[in-house]
Amino acid sequence: MGLFGRKDDDKGATDSAVAPDLAALTGDYELDPAHTSIGFVARHAMVTNVKGHFAEFSGTLHLDGADPSSSTASIDVAMNSIDTGNADRDGHLKSADFFKIDEFPTMTFRSTKAEALGGDDYRITGDLTILGTTRPITIDLEFNGAAKDPFGNERVGFEGKTEILRSEWGLTWNAALETGGMLVSDKIKLVFDISAIRKG
Repeated sequence: MGLFGRKDDDKGATDSAVAPDLAALTGDYELDPAHTSIGFVARHAMVTNVKGHFAEFSGTLHLDGADPSSSTASIDVAMNSIDTGNADRDGHLKSADFFKIDEFPTMTFRSTKAEALGGDDYRITGDLTILGTTRPITIDLEFNGAAKDPFGNERVGFEGKTEILRSEWGLTWNAALETGGMLVSDKIKLVFDISAIRKG
C-alpha cells in the first residue's frame, strides 16, 4: 500500500482495507524550511556541475491515506533567495538574462496527480511555473518514513528528483564556447529533500 496510490493488485480493496500506518498519516503538513532543501544542478562549460538551492520557500502537503488520489502538494519559491555560493553568478541568475526576479519573484509548483510505484517509491505530477510559463513536470519520490521528533512534531520525509529543459520555460540565455558547445546546459536537475510537519 502506498502513500499516494494503491498498487495494481489492490484495485479491489475497500477503504477499510487501508493499512493502519498509512491511514494514520492522513492530514495536512507544512514544509519545514530548516530541514528541507530545494536544489538544482546545471552543467557549466560542459565539464563541471554547478549546484545551487533556494533559501526561502513555503509549501504544504495533504496526505490522504483513505483516498490517496486526494493527496496534493503545493510549493512557492522566492527566486531572490537563489544561492550558488557565488554572489556574481547569483546576481546574473536574478537578472533579465535568467529569472527576471523583479517581474517574476516567485516560482510555483502545484500537483495534479500522484501515484505509487511500489515499495517506498512514488511519482507526483504537477504544474511548474517559471517566468509566467506553466508546464507539467513529473517528480520521482522516495518516502523516507514518518516519526515524532523530540519536540512532539509529527514529521514525514521524502527525497525527490527530476530533470527539466530550462528553455521550455523561456530560460534561453547562453554563451558559445571556443571549443564548441555552450556555457550553461539546457538540462537542469532538480533535487528535493523534504521534511514536513503535521499541522495542528
